[in-house]
Amino acid sequence: MATRLQNIWIFTRLFNKEIKNLKNCRSATTTSSGAILPEPRKTPFGLIGIVFAVIPGLLIGANISKKIANFLEENDLFVPSDDDDDDD
Repeated sequence: MATRLQNIWIFTRLFNKEIKNLKNCRSATTTSSGAILPEPRKTPFGLIGIVFAVIPGLLIGANISKKIANFLEENDLFVPSDDDDDDD
């Protein structure tokens, strides 16, 4: 029990030291000397790349789900009943 408490105490001390060492610096936009970094490079064809990634994914997913639904229906694991369509 004592060793667990000691480990927890040591961890919290180390964690608090790391937090105290952090200063208000925005290293993502400035260098260590304070100079502003250049703009990040832009990916060409960003929207077209997204379209070429999403469309095939949707088509492949639809095809897989269609094949699984056919397999389930052929093996009588899931057969939709015609009674569900009646709204009388």
